[in-house]
Order: sequence, then structure tokens, then C-alpha cells
Amino acid sequence: MPNTQPIQLDTQLCFQLYTANKKFNHFYQKVLKPFNLTYPQYIAMLTLWQYAPLSVKELGDHLNLDSGTLTPLLKRLESHGWIKRQRSKEDERTVIIQLTEMASNEQDRVFTHVKSCFEILNLTSDEKSDCSEAISTLEHKLDAFNKAKND
Repeated sequence: MPNTQPIQLDTQLCFQLYTANKKFNHFYQKVLKPFNLTYPQYIAMLTLWQYAPLSVKELGDHLNLDSGTLTPLLKRLESHGWIKRQRSKEDERTVIIQLTEMASNEQDRVFTHVKSCFEILNLTSDEKSDCSEAISTLEHKLDAFNKAKND
């Protein structure tokens, strides 16, 4: 019987990513509290600030979220005045998401606040770039693995 080393939890990349993700979510929960936004709502707003108007499907494609996950998130954003949803005149099955005046007016304030909070983490631009590059590499390798397994 081979003598294998036990797997240690704290050496597992998956656990490190899981833990970092939980800590990032907690960080963003505090950062976004003044705007009454959750992290998923914030990334939806980032996408909408960049590309709106979008259909629910287009937004889901950007965020890798299905409509079942997006619909309650969008309902909350709408009830808090960030977005408007309306049926497309060309295709009633399609729901178009538009920014409200409030969302447009708050964009710079949200960006400035998030940026100032991020400065507290004291990440150098090189550290941020290294993290982003490593995560991107991992994502691409996971995508390739998943694609190969599905073929």
C-alpha cells in the first residue's frame, strides 16, 4: 500500500480561494452598506453602468448567472430605485434593464467610496495585478478542463 501524505486543508488552493472569497464578500458587505447594495447587486450595477440598457439574458451572460438567480436580485435593485425593468416592444418575452436617474447620479459616489475602501487593503498595483493574473490563469485552466470533460 502506497504511503501517501495526508492532504492538509490549509494547503489546498480551492480552500484558499473559498476563504478569500468569503472574506471579500464580508469586505464588500461593509463597503456597500451605505448604498444598500449587496455584492451580487454591485457587480450587476457595474455591468449595467458599463453596458446598459441590457436584457436580463445579456446581463446573465456577463455575470455567469441564470435568470432564476438574477430575477430576485433585479427585483431588489428595482425596489431600491437603481434600475427599471420593462418588456421589449420587439419581443415581449425579453425584459430590458435600464438605469434610473438615481443610479446614474450615484455612480461616481459608489466608485469613489469603493476605491477609498480598497486603499485600506494597501495592495500595491503589482500585487493586485499578480492576483488578477493568477486568478485569470486558474479560470482559463478550469474552463479548458471543463470543456475537455464535456467534449
